[in-house]
Amino acid sequence: MHGRRLATTEEIVALVTPNSDRALDRLESWASTNGVDLTVLDIAEDVTDDHYTEAPETLGVTIGGDGAFLEGVRAFAPREIPFMGINTGTLAFLARVKPSKTTDALTEVFRGRGSIHSRQQYHVTGADLDTTGINEVTVENVPPAEPHGSKVCKLHLFVDGEYVGEYFGSGLIVSTPTGSTGQALSNDGPVHYPNNNFTLQVVPYETHNVSATPIVVSQKSTVQVVPEGSVKVTVDGGREVVETGEDDVLTITGADQPAHVVRTSYDDPFMPALADKLGWGLRGVEDSGPAERLPDTDEEPDFLSAAVRVAREAARAAGEPLHELHGQVEQVEYKSDKADIVTEADYQSQRIVSTVIENEFPGHGIRSEEDLAVEGDPEYVWLVDPLDGTGNFAHGNPNYAISIALTDAEREPLVGVVYNPETDETFHAVRGGGAYQNGKPMAPTDRDRLDESMLLSGYDPEGEFLQRFYYDTQGVRRLGSAALHLAYVAAGSADAVWEYDTHPWDVAAGLLLVREAGGRVTDAAGDPYRLQLDARDTRTPLLGSNAALHDSLLEHL
Repeated sequence: MHGRRLATTEEIVALVTPNSDRALDRLESWASTNGVDLTVLDIAEDVTDDHYTEAPETLGVTIGGDGAFLEGVRAFAPREIPFMGINTGTLAFLARVKPSKTTDALTEVFRGRGSIHSRQQYHVTGADLDTTGINEVTVENVPPAEPHGSKVCKLHLFVDGEYVGEYFGSGLIVSTPTGSTGQALSNDGPVHYPNNNFTLQVVPYETHNVSATPIVVSQKSTVQVVPEGSVKVTVDGGREVVETGEDDVLTITGADQPAHVVRTSYDDPFMPALADKLGWGLRGVEDSGPAERLPDTDEEPDFLSAAVRVAREAARAAGEPLHELHGQVEQVEYKSDKADIVTEADYQSQRIVSTVIENEFPGHGIRSEEDLAVEGDPEYVWLVDPLDGTGNFAHGNPNYAISIALTDAEREPLVGVVYNPETDETFHAVRGGGAYQNGKPMAPTDRDRLDESMLLSGYDPEGEFLQRFYYDTQGVRRLGSAALHLAYVAAGSADAVWEYDTHPWDVAAGLLLVREAGGRVTDAAGDPYRLQLDARDTRTPLLGSNAALHDSLLEHL
């Protein structure tokens, strides 16, 4: 999940521990000032569907210590609600926003400048357990009824069906990266940096085997623990505790649903927070923090570099709900339901992109296919197609894209971004800075013979382009997205594209991609193609190519 999506958040659900009045007052004041709905629940209350509208528009907040943060995982993760922790407890390294920084951190999040880190969870079954946790599962000997009884247990460990070995001692700990700093660390396990770290680790618990060492496995691995006799199984420090029966086998693997944790520049960094809590006394932690660690500079960031970064982040953030809704379209049977999903997809994508742009460049104008017109400085206008290839999207076809371009006062593109959520391909270009596919420079083909070329065609009502070129080339394809057509010509996946009818938001980004890659784009007469922002009802044809073929294409047309 991308942090830019948080810019469209409309409501907060807060889980609050007792004695957190001052932090709660700050939260309530900020929410009231910014027109954000706020629901406050006691930490012991369950979050239900009645407490929030939609997960994509909701932010979770915990106010308390690490215990409250873990309750936030339990409450918010199943609903895919991202959440942040405000620390009103003692030293903490899960909840890491100081109460005094609450309003600053929230403002940063709601401007889309926070980041969302995914935390791996685990799922454990067996011995009447079927639950998900964020820290660790401990498997240990059942305390003996008599003082002279055995205080050790014997466990057999398997990973993906392979026998790892026998563990004889107090037990085993299976933890996530988040749980690596708990009981696992106390038993000489390694610290795992938890952000976007998808692993599980197995740490011996007071073992009597000298050769037993911690092992790390993929979150997709299946860890099985087979006890000899009854053992006690504890989930997340006591949330659930059971004893196994004679033939019980414990199965632990990574949970499908991660917890989405929101971090800001106002969070205490992980390592200094950990060092403070554990008394490690690492050098330099007293003045650490994102702002303090950055080098001093008086230079202003390059405007176009900032613009392309924002456009790329906005496109990827908008692509996430499109990808999610695209999966729903494929499962829907009725046309009316499909139409509702497509409408929702268009709306969510446009809302995310426009909100991000307005937050970062409040003086700029925005024009969109969906009749969005934000008036601003005429020198800079963003052209946005939040879902280019709507027909493809509605039919479950993966050829659709988000197109974002920044134009100057002459309506010439300065920055262009095309993103396909289904293939995770990002194409971007900056005027004078080249064109790139997934961060690598791209260039068109160098073919100069029609009979060796493959062409793309947009809307072709009478089939004229197909008739003129089909037999004289290697073929004509139609993908159903003008933005992708131009991106693929720029990347060398096709030699040329013909669009019978274009709108500026469809092609502005792709126009720059082709030009910066070294191709050529004209109208049907061979004149340089120009964006027409105020000509919605005027047909504007477009011919884009690798440049080498262009004159032959024009002659053939």
